[in-house]
Amino acid sequence: MRLEAITWERMAEQLAERVLRTRAQDGSPWLRVGVDGAPAARPGELAERIGGVLRLRGRGVAVVGAGGFLRPASLRYEYGREDPDTYYSGWFDTGALWREIFGPLEAEGTGRVLPDLWDPVTDRATRSAPVQLPPDGVLLLHGPFLLGHWFPFDLTVHLRLSAGALERRTEEDERWTLPAYGRYEEEVGPADAADVLVRADDPRHPAWGGLGRH
Repeated sequence: MRLEAITWERMAEQLAERVLRTRAQDGSPWLRVGVDGAPAARPGELAERIGGVLRLRGRGVAVVGAGGFLRPASLRYEYGREDPDTYYSGWFDTGALWREIFGPLEAEGTGRVLPDLWDPVTDRATRSAPVQLPPDGVLLLHGPFLLGHWFPFDLTVHLRLSAGALERRTEEDERWTLPAYGRYEEEVGPADAADVLVRADDPRHPAWGGLGRH
């Protein structure tokens, strides 16, 4: 695929415009957007940018990080603190994401989603209050490994890092996670699975394939 240079600001504007033209595939009054990428690719920053543009357009927005839905430490560290396979398939509570995020945004749902569930620092429930999304509101869920779970996203964006860029931009004490991203590439192929592909090797100069893939 040919990728074109673009600024993050322009990308967020175009993605927001795409969201405004999108309807939920299941008839839900809410849209669900996934911004997928390793922490080193900063998917949360793009999600916040898109959310900011949508708010200026009058849409209700909930920006939620998958990192707020980790499993308790006893489960995350069952096979050690630096096990990449557990990081890939056992750190993130996908069941809680279905229950607290996607369930309420089904066609007959309440629109009330939790912004987070678990604090990894205290290893306790956050007890955060639910966020009420109005009809035509938009969920922006960001984080790693979002594709391949059959989450009912209406639009997905994948921030891709080459293996070299991923290693360079991952903190030293987090590099044990790198094999998990290699496994994700092999098993899910996020660059092909996502609706929108962004190359983020250089955070100052992103490139993307535009909005015409699907």
